[in-house]
Amino acid sequence: MGPSKSREAKAPDATIAVDEIIAGREPGGHEQPAHHRYVVTVFGLYGRPAGKVIPVAALVRLLSELGHEPASVRSSISRLKKKGVLVSRKMGGASGYALAGGLEPHMLAGDERIFSPRTASIGDPWLLASFSVPESERQNRHKIRSGLARLGFGNVAPGLCIAPARLQIEALNYMREHNLSEYVEFFTSQPVGPGDLRRKVAQWWDLDAVEGEYRTFVDAFGREADRWLSSGREVKGVHREAFRIYVPMVTQWRRLPFMDPGLPPELLPARWMGITARRVFGELNRVLRPMSAHYVDEIIRG
Repeated sequence: MGPSKSREAKAPDATIAVDEIIAGREPGGHEQPAHHRYVVTVFGLYGRPAGKVIPVAALVRLLSELGHEPASVRSSISRLKKKGVLVSRKMGGASGYALAGGLEPHMLAGDERIFSPRTASIGDPWLLASFSVPESERQNRHKIRSGLARLGFGNVAPGLCIAPARLQIEALNYMREHNLSEYVEFFTSQPVGPGDLRRKVAQWWDLDAVEGEYRTFVDAFGREADRWLSSGREVKGVHREAFRIYVPMVTQWRRLPFMDPGLPPELLPARWMGITARRVFGELNRVLRPMSAHYVDEIIRG
């Protein structure tokens, strides 16, 4: 059967994809409940490629392992469906949901940022975004500012933002998808002159806030990384235990690479906590990811 003309056929919006699936809510914003964040993480990890069905019963079972009630899980599913992020599907005659197919390009871009975060070198070029929007269209000014912030741009001055040049494609795609290209000009550049670039970077980005997020992550999962790497795991129940750690770990991590665009280490504070956080994430991702996927596959197959 083809897609119906019901609400579930609503086209997904790129901003919703970034907010709900890839990056989560921005720090200081209205926090999503934990069960909502876990639902989107489960679909981002195990409902891929977009369109792969996860039965409702399996999703409820998985979230119950993380301590959440079925009613809360179903409420989050309903909200995501109304936003066009999830669509209803059947799997073997059972009710289920899948990510809207149009989200896959955004998911792939998110995968690269989340699981393979890159660091710029001190000699790499910078990307400048200069924008000017008439006051009568100030809603577009907000879209530009918030979109660049989501991608990890720093704020140099009103109407001028900066980021490592490797974010060029993501930034161009965002402007094109939101019909904002006419307001924005992009330039690649290199710093010249006697200015203190390290001091400027600390002004353009809120490095204290970013490092605080990294520290919270390390505090939550650093010991887990040591535990899983230093001791043998018992076979019985190991996949379930891996799932119960892995999904919350990815959920807490997935917005951090969007806050930190991978600035050159020479421009960051000494003993930058991001280095430790990336190590912890990389180690746990390597060890837990296959075991967690095995457990989810068991639950989905019933």
